[in-house]
Amino acid sequence: MFKPKFNYTNKMVNNLVEIQSIKDFIINSPLILETEVSLRRDAVLKAAHHSTAIEGNPLRMDQVEAIFKTMEKTSQRKSDQEVLNYINVLKNLENYLVNGKIVEKTILNLHEGITHYTLDYTYLEGQYRIVPVHIINKEGETVFTPPPVNSIKKSIGDLVKWINNSEELNPVIASGILHYEFVRVHPFIDGNGRTGRVLTALYLHTRKFDMDRMFTLDEYYDKNREDYYSALNSVDQKTQDLTHWLDYFIEGFKHSLLKIKDQLLLISPEKSKENRVKLSEKNRKILEYIHLNGSITNSKVQNLLNISRQGAYKDLRYLMDENIIEQQGGSRSTYYVLKK
Repeated sequence: MFKPKFNYTNKMVNNLVEIQSIKDFIINSPLILETEVSLRRDAVLKAAHHSTAIEGNPLRMDQVEAIFKTMEKTSQRKSDQEVLNYINVLKNLENYLVNGKIVEKTILNLHEGITHYTLDYTYLEGQYRIVPVHIINKEGETVFTPPPVNSIKKSIGDLVKWINNSEELNPVIASGILHYEFVRVHPFIDGNGRTGRVLTALYLHTRKFDMDRMFTLDEYYDKNREDYYSALNSVDQKTQDLTHWLDYFIEGFKHSLLKIKDQLLLISPEKSKENRVKLSEKNRKILEYIHLNGSITNSKVQNLLNISRQGAYKDLRYLMDENIIEQQGGSRSTYYVLKK
């Protein structure tokens, strides 16, 4: 059974207290609807850009945004496909859970989604590696050798059991442990970093600690890549003491949340209170689509949410009743836009 080892430091405890305070501020902050949608959209864009950039993807943020707007199913360029895959996985993150939980199939499917059409051989998508690998630094030196292939399935199984029995552990610490252990096992031939980071995001979602997906940790890692890899490599392979790594991880978590708090502090409280509406995940997807494309139709909602025509109209009706969107067009060409 996987049993992580670490010690609480003063820095760690102080940061955890501050993170909880920032989280409470964000969750209780009355948001203007457009701002909430925009923050969630920006989080997806930043995660896709920075997480793929860490592993060498050359695309700029504006190029990532262009891919986000078109969302073609496939691309001839590997760099485009990597970003497209990451966006698709993030936008459908909940679908990877099985009965609300992370299981082994979740991890395999995440990897398949992350690496779709980007590996040398498609059969490697969602399949554990069958060859040994070594982590090499810029100087060509081996800095880490992941566990042997015959231990991967058991290690992932132990990690999954731990994930589903980690409720009593602080979710930030637990997500940091998950992040490291997945990278240590290095279960796939390629795409381990991206899969590990998106798995961490999914875990935070299951613990209701993702702030409605309005922030991402990937930007912090990308802008401090040397520190990121140094913190990962700081764990002694004999003792497996995660203390230093967790200090780094929790500091990055706080830094990422503070950026969102700073943005929210710029919003007028008077204006935002008038616009605060309880939104379901389906509502958010509809509004994000309208925000990006200008309008949406009933048939598009059906495809977007995989629901019936009646179900689509019910969700659209709710948003109209809340004075968020309005209906336009004729009976055969009805579409919906944000209400001005």
